[in-house]
Amino acid sequence: MSNHLFDAIRHAARPDAVFILTADGRARTYGDMLALSGRIASALDALGVRPGDRVAVQVEKSPEALMLYLACLRVGAVYLPLNTAYTLAELDYFIGDAEPRVVVCAPAAKDGIAKLAAGHGARVETLDEKGGGSLMALANDAAPAFTDAHRGPDDLAAILYTSGTTGRSKGAMLTHDNLLSNALTLRDYWRFTAEDRLIHALPIFHTHGLFVASNITLLAGASMYFLPKFDTDEVLRLMPHATAMMGVPTFYVRLVQHPGLTHEATANMRLFVSGSAPLLAETHRAFKEMTGHAILERYGMTETNMNTSNPYDGERIAGTVGFPLPGVSLRVTDPESGKPLLDGETGMIEVKGPNVFKGYWRMPEKTQAEFRADGFFITGDLGKVDERGYVHIVGRGKDLVISGGYNIYPKEVESEIDQMPGVVETAVIGVPHPDFGEGVTAVVVRKADAAIDERAILDGLKDRLARYKQPKRVIFVDDLPRNTMGKVQKNVLRDRYAGLYVPSDAPAGA
Repeated sequence: MSNHLFDAIRHAARPDAVFILTADGRARTYGDMLALSGRIASALDALGVRPGDRVAVQVEKSPEALMLYLACLRVGAVYLPLNTAYTLAELDYFIGDAEPRVVVCAPAAKDGIAKLAAGHGARVETLDEKGGGSLMALANDAAPAFTDAHRGPDDLAAILYTSGTTGRSKGAMLTHDNLLSNALTLRDYWRFTAEDRLIHALPIFHTHGLFVASNITLLAGASMYFLPKFDTDEVLRLMPHATAMMGVPTFYVRLVQHPGLTHEATANMRLFVSGSAPLLAETHRAFKEMTGHAILERYGMTETNMNTSNPYDGERIAGTVGFPLPGVSLRVTDPESGKPLLDGETGMIEVKGPNVFKGYWRMPEKTQAEFRADGFFITGDLGKVDERGYVHIVGRGKDLVISGGYNIYPKEVESEIDQMPGVVETAVIGVPHPDFGEGVTAVVVRKADAAIDERAILDGLKDRLARYKQPKRVIFVDDLPRNTMGKVQKNVLRDRYAGLYVPSDAPAGA
């Protein structure tokens, strides 16, 4: 019987080819993958998991955890990966909302999660970072052969919950065709073949590590170094044996700070990809100077997988996310009216294509509100398309600052401050202001030995930006708050500095 995504994975695999290499030197072939995912699928089937049932998973990264994802595809279940940092209170919401048949968790978390799951009718099994636990005990007793459930292109393969920085988290419903079409497009666009060996140091509860890195590897019949986390020394040790790496900006910041990053160390590598958060232009430049490689930035979302990419051949421009991928339509519209804007104008990014999700789980009204009548999805990201066709992301719609009736796009201010000597990075936010509605506020990380201060930054912007765009205040911090994928949490900053401006503090005539 046809199993849409897993069928494609099965046909791409050569059973004797290496699929996963772990830090301890163990190798698992594609044949091993087929057998182990079949055993886990048999175990899930024995636990009563049927096509369309949800399987929620909160476990540490391991090869077995990846096999569990593949087993869910094979049994026809809807895979629901959960961030390992989520608390019991957060899990209570996800389990109650998704109503999974089975919850798989770390052994140490079983007691707490079992109490939650009991209230929602879910069964709890365990899986540890070494491949042990009650689920694997069931799988080890099962036959390796499994008759895959029938799934069609439009059937759900996964639900991924959005981070929920505003309001409660929404479950993005991703179909087999959403995942398969995007992975095949990226495999071809980024030139992945069976000869590639990817350094995989990303978590697998997120689109980047699970669907981009893992699915591309599987559909290319390639192999990967499957690391539990990012370790600069270990990654540099592996580079002479690898061909590609996918990472978040934090990875590249750490690499450029390491003396071992050289042309020689990266000579065997053909591709470095960065995503999940904006990469600083300074990091892009430093990496190219040290290695000769231009990092390839791309743009995606939980709801859409990948939408755009800088070119494999051609100029990879720092600060841009490249061009719409083949099969993906992208437009920039006025956030209020939805009217398409001209190139160079900043507005709301909307996308349409086979990669775009089916909607939000059990939220039909929210789903309807996020789609235009012609099928375009309103991403919530602000951006523009330049005269060469490159897409620029300038921020989230909710990060737009409206001060004195003027719209200020934080990225424009951040880019100016980031260019100043002594500045590492900047986050610009809007903070309630009694005179202006919101006061433009810059939160800056400076280099350890930098003498730059608030006055120097404000003076430096006087001739660079219109007065209404200039920050009312500049605040220095050691680090910007980030989520697990490296995105700056501007909502945290807005909460932290919500009381910064009171009437007596408002600068006269500012």
